Amino acid sequence: MAKTQSGWQVSGTDISQVVAGQHDNPFSVLGLHQIDRAWAARAFVPGAQTLEAFDLSGKSLGVLEQRHDAGFFEGQISVSDRQPIRYRASNEGGEWDVIDPYAFGPVLGPMDDYYIGEGSHLRLSDKLGAHFMTFEGVEGTHFAVWAPNARRVSVVGSFNDWDGRRHVMRKRMETGIWEIFVPNVRPGAQYKYEIIGKDGTRLPLKADPFAQQSELRPKTASVVADPAPFDWTDGAYCTERKQRDYRREAMSIYEVHLGSWRRRPDGTFLSYDQLAEQLIPYVADLGFTHIELLPITEHPFDPSWGYQPTGLYAPTARFGDPAGFARFVDAAHNAGLGVLLDWVPAHFPTDEHGLARFDGTALYEHEDPRQGYHPDWNTAIYNFGRKEVSSYLTNNALYWLEKFHLDGLRVDAVASMLYLDYSRKQGEWVPNQHGGNENIEAIAFLQRVNAETYGQEAGTFTVAEESTSWGGVTAPTYAKGLGFGFKWNMGFMNDTLRYMQRDPVHRRFHHNDLTFGLLYAFSENFILPLSHDEVVHGKGSLLTKMAGDDWQKFANLRAYYAFMWGYPGKKLLFMGQEFAQREEWNEATALDWWLLDAPAHEGVRRLVSDLNAVYRELPALHARDCEPEGFEWIIANDHANSIIAWARHAPDSPPVVVISNFTPVPRTPYRMPMPAAGRWIERINTDAGWYSGSNIGNQGVINATEGNEYGYPATAEIVLPPLSTLILQFDPG
Repeated sequence: MAKTQSGWQVSGTDISQVVAGQHDNPFSVLGLHQIDRAWAARAFVPGAQTLEAFDLSGKSLGVLEQRHDAGFFEGQISVSDRQPIRYRASNEGGEWDVIDPYAFGPVLGPMDDYYIGEGSHLRLSDKLGAHFMTFEGVEGTHFAVWAPNARRVSVVGSFNDWDGRRHVMRKRMETGIWEIFVPNVRPGAQYKYEIIGKDGTRLPLKADPFAQQSELRPKTASVVADPAPFDWTDGAYCTERKQRDYRREAMSIYEVHLGSWRRRPDGTFLSYDQLAEQLIPYVADLGFTHIELLPITEHPFDPSWGYQPTGLYAPTARFGDPAGFARFVDAAHNAGLGVLLDWVPAHFPTDEHGLARFDGTALYEHEDPRQGYHPDWNTAIYNFGRKEVSSYLTNNALYWLEKFHLDGLRVDAVASMLYLDYSRKQGEWVPNQHGGNENIEAIAFLQRVNAETYGQEAGTFTVAEESTSWGGVTAPTYAKGLGFGFKWNMGFMNDTLRYMQRDPVHRRFHHNDLTFGLLYAFSENFILPLSHDEVVHGKGSLLTKMAGDDWQKFANLRAYYAFMWGYPGKKLLFMGQEFAQREEWNEATALDWWLLDAPAHEGVRRLVSDLNAVYRELPALHARDCEPEGFEWIIANDHANSIIAWARHAPDSPPVVVISNFTPVPRTPYRMPMPAAGRWIERINTDAGWYSGSNIGNQGVINATEGNEYGYPATAEIVLPPLSTLILQFDPG
């Protein structure tokens, strides 16, 4: 730094650069500096005409001289050591106080630099972003952001008139992180980062990648979050879940888009608290075990449903503040419901305030569009091989699980991460180092996320939305698997829905659509998903997919649900399908709740409730969902009648038999093998009048007699209603 002949005074060049916001190291100029046993104070306070320095007790330390009429002041003051300085500024309009941000040392330390540089820091959400704190005796907010290729980074906001010259940040050269502690900035303050690229270009103002709160769209600023710890009341629930083996427990998931489940009479969104009051009791009453939320990470565009987030650490402001979301999760846990979050680490939108070319370079994404651009969604793909990016996302996963007590993460679009040629033609992708199409860096990232999740947050789990036959998605990472707890069974969904759309007269020729899935049903830990993806973009609702007239559509849907609840694998159903929503899902409006006034729709809701109850009550239906020992074929090849049946088993539990008749013809009686002789209770009959069916059945009980020509232990003659599924429980007496 150049000095004037006075020795302690800075040069006019330094002053001009500070005033213009172009100095590359303002901490070397501004603040307190000891020179030849004396202390010089320098400050840039735009609008001030006079400036007097005080210590925090109110003692005057001296008056500074104005060196530039834009508000640059300098002077020697009476201090014996480095300390916070409060300035009293004045002009013809009055006086105001300013605590000098450049009088404070760095908040981050060398160990942060070491672990951040190594890519192994697991508490980044505590270090980066905006954190209200007391530092060196002064309340304020510490800001820190990663922008290694920037020439200059400033924090701007409601506290400095969005003036990028006032709070230029200190660069930590080892990590490329910029930081500054700004006194008197309190929770609720809006802010962004003003970044000058290495070529001198001023970028569009950027939201904070680590912001824990954001403004309500269409505004895009980050918000300093309230650091007050939330008063959780779910301790017993969180302790108990650590003992669970979710593979061997009932898991029935209700998938929800919070913005369109239900709305206020004026069409506006319910708040997190209102959703806690209405959604949670509804889901608990239906007997589901978990609520899965479409992404509630902050996002600018409603029709993206949250799958193009710009604020990965912030619960969306659409429904309230972060504490409101915490209250929602707390209420769910106290109702015995787990909460899963759809998490999107595969890609991010290119909105100018977001991560795209964050410091003027391809920082979070790949520079090469063959690697860094997603053609399906017009988004940018994360550079998983960059340790800082991997850490950013890994820390984000842990953040949601720890801070908001979430039970798990459903990871979106895993297939697009695993394959370098996903949705790309020849020549549009870059092979890996071995010439293959596997994304080695994304694989390593997913393994890291899963290993850290299961290692750090006991009792939580991860789910992969993976639509290909990639092997070992749910195998542990030590066995070279991806390490997920569960995988969505997209094959089951596609095959069985295709079957249900066919006219029953043709189903005999497509019986393999029902049986093929059992060839691989135990190759992974599967969840059977009837998700939002099946009821959008012209696909219609599940009800309208069913074949036949209106009566047959309802009968088909009821039979299909019971078939699915009896099939090995955990269950997932998108909101509205539990009462047979007729219209396909529209994120801009609430569900058609008035349909529940119609008996057929109410009948489907009753069935789903009863299916969940039976599924949870009978271990045979859930305790061996992921193991072949829990499944036994009874009838796999009755193509002619479109009938299929199997038994489900669990240790120390009576067996259960599931039989589906997928034609509108009643079979009275239908002679079939059974796993045991004796009394079988009809726990579910989807044709029951209670569900608005035709009420054909077995009067609740079936008796199986010993012996069977095919080698089974017993035989029964059963009434199979039209387009129905029966679930029978053995009564050992």
